[in-house]
Amino acid sequence: QVLLVDSGGGLVQAGGSLRLSCVTRGFIFKTYAMGWFRQAPGKEREFVAAISYSAGSTYYADSVKGRFTISRENSNNTLWLQMNRLKPEDTATYYCVRKKGSFSYYSTDPYDHDYWGQGTQVTVST
Repeated sequence: QVLLVDSGGGLVQAGGSLRLSCVTRGFIFKTYAMGWFRQAPGKEREFVAAISYSAGSTYYADSVKGRFTISRENSNNTLWLQMNRLKPEDTATYYCVRKKGSFSYYSTDPYDHDYWGQGTQVTVST
């Protein structure tokens, strides 16, 4: 059974930092591209960041580039999202996702992802 469990969200002041984690099981983690999406109330799901299965390449939404860092540890089946210089507009529920198909390239389309974590809430206050 494939399972993605994300955590690490919370309440932080603008300019602060948080580190999200996604612990996975039930599949060969090192063969899948992974990513993070977020969704704010009343808005559509939004791509945040992605990482190749080998961790050799990463890709970011323009809104978070230079502030967020996605990484993975294949030996521990874990994905992270380090978020620095947080802004109120970063407030959302964040989801860890698995890209469909092993050894495939990452994607910014939510429909290209077959498994999602339960979500972790990030709230940035002014």
